[in-house]
Amino acid sequence: MGAIGAGVIGCGNISQAYFDAIKQLPDLDILACADINMDAARAKAAANGVDALTVDELLGRDDIEVVINLTLPQTHAEVNRQILNAGKHAHCEKPFAVTREDGLEVLELAKSKGLRVGCAPDTFLGGGHQTVRKLIDDGAIGRPVSGTAFFATPGHERWHPNPGFYYLTGGGPVFDMGPYYITALVNLLGPVVEVTSMNSRKADARIATSEAANGKVLPVEVDTHSTALLRFENGAVITMVLSFDIWKHTNHNIEIHGTDGSISVPDPNFFGGDVKLSEKGEDWKVVPHTHPFEGNMRGLGPTDLAAATRTGRPHRCSGELAYHVLDVMHAIDEATARKSYVQVKSRCERPAPMRNDLKDGYLD
Repeated sequence: MGAIGAGVIGCGNISQAYFDAIKQLPDLDILACADINMDAARAKAAANGVDALTVDELLGRDDIEVVINLTLPQTHAEVNRQILNAGKHAHCEKPFAVTREDGLEVLELAKSKGLRVGCAPDTFLGGGHQTVRKLIDDGAIGRPVSGTAFFATPGHERWHPNPGFYYLTGGGPVFDMGPYYITALVNLLGPVVEVTSMNSRKADARIATSEAANGKVLPVEVDTHSTALLRFENGAVITMVLSFDIWKHTNHNIEIHGTDGSISVPDPNFFGGDVKLSEKGEDWKVVPHTHPFEGNMRGLGPTDLAAATRTGRPHRCSGELAYHVLDVMHAIDEATARKSYVQVKSRCERPAPMRNDLKDGYLD
């Protein structure tokens, strides 16, 4: 069967990674792109041999079945609704929405129209994380009991050409990087049932030092450091630190500790990376990857969605998974505000593991 046609809305910093990855995946073919800035759309279209269109023109194309929403977080839900109302399947960048209400509305709209909605991150579909998933599922560390997850940086204003949105509502380390870490953990352990946390921020404004935004004052509306405890449905408890306030650290990205061993998990912002296993306290050993997709394969998620439409199977980067992650992130903020434990009301299924017996970029 031929590739399913796709369009991209939002031609900003992350879009080229999607174009590059999807060119390697035969199940999906990007045909057009759109942006409120038509100059950006035309430049991206010229660089990738696709059509530059307005949003309305793209949504009106009959040969486009899946639309990839790469707009700013504050508009993810609005643009997802536009896509679904146009009769297209939607896959958006993280987070799924800013509010729980918007996230639920998108889920309900997709269900009412018989369409699929998905969301980044799709990094957990990569070879590194799928290798860890297989090890845990095969019992390499016994029953998962505890673990840690760390992301810490001085802030994105040092490098990003337009960093202001990272510090506005819908941004901050929890909503920016939380999706990578929480999604990776849900893939490995299942859904979260309870959280508590303490958040803080070091300043109410920050100064950009990136070349494109140097000297710009960035108002800070959100907490920029979070220390959270997450209890999972399987009983495991994870300590998670997400911060834009730390200059340098030596913590590992994610470690999972079980009754029979420990696993060091690669950075969930990437698809590959070393997987290290310690069985019953023995020295760490690097485990070869059991699954493909180790480069920057952003685009696996919408491609998996497209492939799933042909067979009727669930797609892995589902709206339900993304909404659960959104729910957990809000619970972290609520736990800080209440100085208490917060129960996570939503549930989702662990995504199905990726197959490792397919070649040439096919997913089914």
